[in-house]
Amino acid sequence: MKIALIGYGKMGKIIHELLTDEGNHEVFIFGKERTSNWETTLGSCDVAIEFTSPDQVISNLETCFRLGVPVVTGTTGWLEKLEEVSTLCQNHQAALFYASNFSVGVHLFVRMNAWMAEFMQAHPDYKIHMEEEHHIHKKDAPSGTGIWLAQEIIDNRNDYHHWVSNGSPTNEEIQITAFRQGETIGKHAVHYTSSNDEIIFTHNAFNRKGFAAGAIVAAKFLIQKQGVFTMQDLLNLR
Repeated sequence: MKIALIGYGKMGKIIHELLTDEGNHEVFIFGKERTSNWETTLGSCDVAIEFTSPDQVISNLETCFRLGVPVVTGTTGWLEKLEEVSTLCQNHQAALFYASNFSVGVHLFVRMNAWMAEFMQAHPDYKIHMEEEHHIHKKDAPSGTGIWLAQEIIDNRNDYHHWVSNGSPTNEEIQITAFRQGETIGKHAVHYTSSNDEIIFTHNAFNRKGFAAGAIVAAKFLIQKQGVFTMQDLLNLR
C-alpha cells in the first residue's frame, strides 16, 4: 500500500516506524518543506495520514479531496469547520476519517463516560468538573478529547448545557482545566464531587503507540470508501 504521511512530528515518526515494521508499504513523507511536485506524489498514494496543526489541516484536507486521496487526520483544533469540510468532502466524492484520538482505550472511556453521566443524573449533589493534561508542545487547550468528553456529558444530561475553560463556571457549565507540562502523553479525568466524597473517572495514556496504531487501522479501513467516518464507525460503537 502507498501511504502518504503529511506531517512528520512525533506522531508521524511513530506511525512511520509501525508501518516499517509491518512491511509491504511504500511510505511518502511530507513535512513542513514541500517540493514543487509534492501533489503529484501525493496523488499517487492509496491513502494519506495527516497529523499537522490547526492552521495547516484544512488546506491539507482540501488538497487530498481534490486529488482523490482518502485522508485520515488526527489534527485537532479545527472541528468548528467540520460542516464546511464535510460538504467539501462530499462534493469531491472523497473520503475523510477524523478523530481527536485514535486510541481504542479512549473510545471505550468516552462510551463509559457517557453512561456515567446519565447514571449520575440521579445524584445531582455530585458536581462535575474535568481536568486534562498534555505535553507542553500541544497547541490547543482544552484538547479535542477533553471537549469531546464534556460534550458527551452535556448530551446525556439535562442540567449541563455548556463547557468553559476559564473563569468561574455556572451551575449549567462544566469546567475543563487544561494543564500543559513536561512530556505528558495524555491524561483525562472526570470528577464527580459532593460535599462528602469524590468519584474520579480517569484515562491515562502511557505512550503514543496506541494512537499511531489506531490511525493505521483507520487508514486501512478508509480504502475504497466515500464519505466522512470516525472511530465510532470503525469500532461499531454507534
